[in-house]
Amino acid sequence: MIIEPAIDLKDRKVVRLHKGDFDTVHQVADDPVMVAKDFAAAGAKVIHMVDLDGAKSGERVNAAMIAKVIRETGMKVELGGGIRSMADLEAVDAMGVWRMVIGSAAVTDPEFVREAVLRYGDRIAVGVDAKDGEVKTAGWVEGSGLDYLTFSKSMERIGVKTLIFTDIDTDGMLSGPSYERLIRLQEAVSCQIVASGGVSCNEDIAKLKRMGLYGAIIGKAYYAGTIDLAEAVREGGSQC
Repeated sequence: MIIEPAIDLKDRKVVRLHKGDFDTVHQVADDPVMVAKDFAAAGAKVIHMVDLDGAKSGERVNAAMIAKVIRETGMKVELGGGIRSMADLEAVDAMGVWRMVIGSAAVTDPEFVREAVLRYGDRIAVGVDAKDGEVKTAGWVEGSGLDYLTFSKSMERIGVKTLIFTDIDTDGMLSGPSYERLIRLQEAVSCQIVASGGVSCNEDIAKLKRMGLYGAIIGKAYYAGTIDLAEAVREGGSQC
């Protein structure tokens, strides 16, 4: 299972949010490159990065910092945040990003996802962000009316190979992942599933590994010191 420690970027600084709420943003580190190097020292090979400025304004003020992380660490970066067009994908690709995550635009413009998959193949992932089973968009504040399983199946039919599932109620809460919804998702699609939100300790990683998930994102638990990242990587096994 791929262990993906997370870096959320705002104004080129490492921050965290509760349940994706921008009103709760708080800085947890100064230098994203040093944080990424710590991830690498623990054995991680992939970083899950979110460009919060890009998500909110569409402006890629963090582009140089993301490219620097990739260049100075050699790690693979999976990036989401404000990817809404082929031009956005081209800009992100130019940074050296390994996997590009389409979020809200996958709900509002599935044809964009189809075009993205045709061009970039399995380098495209789709974020499935849900609250009470309903997919949310626009920074997790707008309801789509779509059930997360129905939406996930539609993305699989388009050709998406990787889904990043976030249960919004668990994000940043150190309450444990949404195991039941993850199981239902595993039963509904054959895509690679990355669990995001709620990972609080090493036992959560062990349980997700036993479930056979493709990957798990570690966010607040790392910064709060409630998880041993090196142990999580060992538990996950061979990393990509």
